[in-house]
Amino acid sequence: MAASPSISGLQGLGPQSQQMLARAGITTVDELRRIGSVAAYCLAKRANAKVSLNLLWGGEPWQQIARLHRTSLLLAVDEYEKND
Repeated sequence: MAASPSISGLQGLGPQSQQMLARAGITTVDELRRIGSVAAYCLAKRANAKVSLNLLWGGEPWQQIARLHRTSLLLAVDEYEKND
């Protein structure tokens, strides 16, 4: 079985985002997919003082996120943090 690719190959995640995820223990694409974007954002936020919502958007243009997913993602973050 081949090893999961590193998150460094993901489009839309710059070096800073990759470092923040790595500090949270997320270094492969499989790990990121397994835990999901909301949990990854929350874990990265705990491990890094300067995490912004841009990490949650995952490289998607914020205008598109605002129209389609912003509210549901923010509610999911609140729910995750409440139950964690």
